[in-house]
Amino acid sequence: MNLVNLESVSHAYGPKPLLSDVSLGVEAGERIGVVGRNGGGKTTLMSVIAGTVRPDSGRVTHNRSLRVGFLSQHDPLSPDDSVREIVLGELAEHEWAGDQQVREILSNLIGDLDLDAKVGDLSGGERRRTALAQLLIDDHDLIMLDEPTNHLDIEAIAWLAGHLSGRKSALVVVTHDRWFLDAVSTRTWEVVDGRVERYEGGYAAYVLAKAERARIAQAAEERRQNLMRKEIAWLRRGPPARTSKPKFRIEAAQALIANEPPARESVELVRFATARLGKTVYDLENVTLHAGGPDSGPLVLDRLTWQFGPGDRIGLIGVNGSGKSSVLRLLADTVTPDVGRVVRGKTVRLAHLSQELAELDPARRVLETVEEVRKYLQVGKKEWSASQLLERLGFKGEAQWKVVGDLSGGERRRLQLLRLLMDDPNVLLLDEPTNDLDIETLNELEDLLDGWPGTLILVSHDRYFLERVTDRCVALLGDGKLSLLPGGVDEYLERRAEGTAVTARVGTPTTASTTTGATAPATSGGRSASDVSGTSSGSAAVATDQAKAGLSAKEERELRKELNRLERQLDKLTDQEARLHAAMAEAASDYAKLGSLDAELREVAAQKDTIEAEWLEVADRLGD
Repeated sequence: MNLVNLESVSHAYGPKPLLSDVSLGVEAGERIGVVGRNGGGKTTLMSVIAGTVRPDSGRVTHNRSLRVGFLSQHDPLSPDDSVREIVLGELAEHEWAGDQQVREILSNLIGDLDLDAKVGDLSGGERRRTALAQLLIDDHDLIMLDEPTNHLDIEAIAWLAGHLSGRKSALVVVTHDRWFLDAVSTRTWEVVDGRVERYEGGYAAYVLAKAERARIAQAAEERRQNLMRKEIAWLRRGPPARTSKPKFRIEAAQALIANEPPARESVELVRFATARLGKTVYDLENVTLHAGGPDSGPLVLDRLTWQFGPGDRIGLIGVNGSGKSSVLRLLADTVTPDVGRVVRGKTVRLAHLSQELAELDPARRVLETVEEVRKYLQVGKKEWSASQLLERLGFKGEAQWKVVGDLSGGERRRLQLLRLLMDDPNVLLLDEPTNDLDIETLNELEDLLDGWPGTLILVSHDRYFLERVTDRCVALLGDGKLSLLPGGVDEYLERRAEGTAVTARVGTPTTASTTTGATAPATSGGRSASDVSGTSSGSAAVATDQAKAGLSAKEERELRKELNRLERQLDKLTDQEARLHAAMAEAASDYAKLGSLDAELREVAAQKDTIEAEWLEVADRLGD
């Protein structure tokens, strides 16, 4: 019999959905452990099931006359009440003293604590034990506990696990104590990305089943990636204009890349950036700049004219000492050019992250330090609170209440970067922003910058981050110019190896109106990109004609029939493979069945590899 039913329940705090279209039920006598990342929605799920929080959408149904006992993380005990009044209520002493279960609860949770003590005089641990004792003494059909093991010692935790296992009540518990989960749970729910994934067994069984699901998913993803590489390589072999490619192979490639995350909506972001910034961001007019001041230090810019437009995302590349930071300081108006002028747009709202971080108040809390700048930030189409953005950049849960003076160097850098973003700039100058950041935080920062509209100029030695966040690169090659690099970092490395300047220069008197959106310059070999592409296409076309020239009409017809037969077999094997993956996901906790399904999947994969090799051989002979 179901005690509680959730039907298509969704709930969010701010823009972050904690539960998304969740449907599940709690049965009588069931004991469920709830796991998930901090801030992932575990407490929200508990509150929705208990009925203390009404979801944004969906329906929560309680069985008639259901008695729910809910221990939240923040107990609502009145400080003026005594422990006796809260735990025992109006029970006479002979009533509770003659009840073995009540005596056991008092002995293990209250212990030597004075029953007449006021709650306001208790420590946090004593308050927690008092609230837990109050809940356990009453009879409930469903007991819900949010972090019940906090402030309990080993013996009390062991007793609590045995006590809960012996009760007939249904149980839903959130805890980070893995031993406790294993001791009390018969099922495990994982709250992740708004979903609730369900597993049979306690924590150990959950870990094994999740690892098996991850292995299956990884195998499927590796298979998909391998196929995608084959498909893309095949599709690029011939001229793009050819239409003789079999429809099956083109559709297969499109299906393989269908789940890839979309690129930045560059057009929309530029349009938004233009609306916020206007047409002028920075215009450099005949600028000369030395790194050490007027006519001192290395020459960085020599009579340069350049425009930075709204929505430009530019990576600035150069060796150490080439003047990259000097260019950023020039744009930030902290240094002035030796000659020429820098025209700054009237609507520019600048944020400059230098390598020397601004001093933060060491006595303030992390969240307070961000909220003093701004409490909410609009990124693309979403609004984020300061707390949510801190969570994205690695300050999860209690970390938001750390004192700034206790932060590491990497944490301080993350905090300073977020403060800059919270000021809602429309121009970002970032000088080595990835210093001291871990991979997970870098992923979050990249994702955050993807939806940020405005002009971005980045200096970084992190090539992956540079290519991931920017749309084009320019280089300081020691000739006083900013050189556009259509080939990105690869082209810069080639130019450095050759010891020559890039032919695409944007600083001569004849290019005063050149912008970063100008026509791409010639490639390193002196030919334009279209020349190179055309040559490659022409070679492929000649090779194709030569391949087909040796076939008679009859041979070509037979090969076409064979190609169609192989394609039909590939279709069937692909469907069979998908069905096996689905069956393995459903049987994640049945290891015997998983072994059988895995063996069958390997056999199908081997057949598919063989047929694909045959298909490629036939296609090569046809020249398709």
